[in-house]
Amino acid sequence: MQPMLQRGCTAPAVLITVLVAFGATSERLAPATDSISSADLRRDVYQLTSDDMNGRLVGTRGNRRTVQFIADRFEQLGLQAPSRDGGFLQPFDLLTVSQGEHQALSITTPTAEVSAVLGVDFFPARFSGSARAEGYLVFVGFGITAPTLGHDDYRGVDVGGRVVLILEHEPGEYDQDSVFDGTDLSEHSRAVRKALEAQRRGAAAVLFVSDFHNHAGSAPLLADRRRAWPTNERRVPAYQLADWAGEVRIPVVWISDTLAERLSEGPALSFSTLTERAETPGGISAVASFDLVVTAETTIERSATRVHNVVGLIEGADPEIRDEWVIVCAHLDHEGSTPSGIFRGADDNASGLAGVLEIAEAFTAATRAGVRPRRSVLLAAWNAEERGLLGAWSYTENPLTPLERTVAVLNMDMIGRHEEVPENGGRRFRGLRPQTANSNQNAVNLLGYSFSTDLRAAAEAANDLIKLNLRFRYDHNRSNLLRRSDHWPFLFHRVPALFVHTGLHPDYHTEGDEPDKLDYDKMVRVVRLVYQLSWKLVQADERPRLD
Repeated sequence: MQPMLQRGCTAPAVLITVLVAFGATSERLAPATDSISSADLRRDVYQLTSDDMNGRLVGTRGNRRTVQFIADRFEQLGLQAPSRDGGFLQPFDLLTVSQGEHQALSITTPTAEVSAVLGVDFFPARFSGSARAEGYLVFVGFGITAPTLGHDDYRGVDVGGRVVLILEHEPGEYDQDSVFDGTDLSEHSRAVRKALEAQRRGAAAVLFVSDFHNHAGSAPLLADRRRAWPTNERRVPAYQLADWAGEVRIPVVWISDTLAERLSEGPALSFSTLTERAETPGGISAVASFDLVVTAETTIERSATRVHNVVGLIEGADPEIRDEWVIVCAHLDHEGSTPSGIFRGADDNASGLAGVLEIAEAFTAATRAGVRPRRSVLLAAWNAEERGLLGAWSYTENPLTPLERTVAVLNMDMIGRHEEVPENGGRRFRGLRPQTANSNQNAVNLLGYSFSTDLRAAAEAANDLIKLNLRFRYDHNRSNLLRRSDHWPFLFHRVPALFVHTGLHPDYHTEGDEPDKLDYDKMVRVVRLVYQLSWKLVQADERPRLD
């Protein structure tokens, strides 16, 4: 699980309909449920946390061994190989970058030309293209286009051939009534998305600046540059998804607050006033053009690393709905090793991955017994989750079937322990109230529940036979748990999804996350819940709706 949309609402009449369609009490145990056992889960967790896997860090031999282990199991179970090359491996590329020799930024006014100083006034974004461009400067607020939220910072303006100046983050960042979120930053605030949108609209280059009206006293540009371009080599490379960063062709740079103020000395409105106008609901009401020309040059050297998700398909039996898929998934990577030891990641996320393997076995056992699901089921192990959910994001960019045909996603991440939040636990436990492991012994958190009342009702009905204590409490929480695992890219793309998660604990992302600390009997119940729910979804006449 990686360290650190709109709210749903349901009218009473709709809720009654949902309970009838998805919450009926005549639950029957899914076929081959008994094949999901604590012995099998224990065996797979110990294999996945072994020295051979060496912490499963993406880009390493241990990660590749893990990928092959899962692919071999899918083949042994008789799953179909759905990748476009006819295999179980779905490739995608991660980029690492370095700065080239030429980085320059200059501003030409009617009376003078000013050369910005690298590291003081500006620095290149890690996802910048390698190019030289010039154009008149245009301010486009936060640079966000979000039609489903009724927000467009580009309305009424043509930025073709212009250099756009964009604020970091998003409007209403601390407003609980914000259309974006208000609890934490939404996906629309991602800088590379803003750069791609500007490029799509024909912008020649992008300048990013801090939204300092929301972040008074924030770190100076030099500190930001050191974080973006550290002088010392990191143990884990700062990977970027090639599906995003590899598509940026124009210069993209970060500039200082001071330089932004200087750029606005000519217009009648100060830059501080412009930033306040950027908070206008629906998008900035007036785009300010500056009577100056910006010339930007960036050189970024990119290197690609090919990695893989692992996917296996069980084809549905009903010709009318077998083209609709339910995805059952978990991430396969963790944090690797250091000279002092291995980050084995037993709970994070050998537990969820073992659950996927057990559910794959249950579905194939049911199929061999002549009981096939009506819809198809994709079993998926995502890679590079710890680097920013990159494997799942890549899948949503290149799905094996259109996302419109994806009925639901059930994601298991950290399902083997009891949630335990210590007093003064620090940033890792931000937003979570202190609680003991003993108080959560039979509990499991479900996140994503507020996006689909149908899916929540189906989960509650499936649990009638499992008897876990389901907790619905973290969708809009400052912990940002909702966006910290692989269901999130699907929710962002409007696919109903649930995150099944037994909670954080003091061993989270430490070498103490060992396989002997997992509660395998509880894991059986959690995995059987996910299997029961997935079976319910593949057999139902209707598919769950987003609220």
